[in-house]
Amino acid sequence: MNSQELEGKWKQVKGQFKQKYGKVTDDDMTYSEGKFDEMLGKLQEKTGKSKEALQDEIGKM
Repeated sequence: MNSQELEGKWKQVKGQFKQKYGKVTDDDMTYSEGKFDEMLGKLQEKTGKSKEALQDEIGKM
């Protein structure tokens, strides 16, 4: 999965959450995106894998 595909999936999930939980704001989504990026950074640090390799691995789950 490339970054464009991952971004597309994230936008779909974000849209679904906004539909289900009308009070979810863009600030909440930005926070979630930041936490995801933080998680990727920690995984990179611990595994030594590239961001792209981790995104591919996550996408296959």
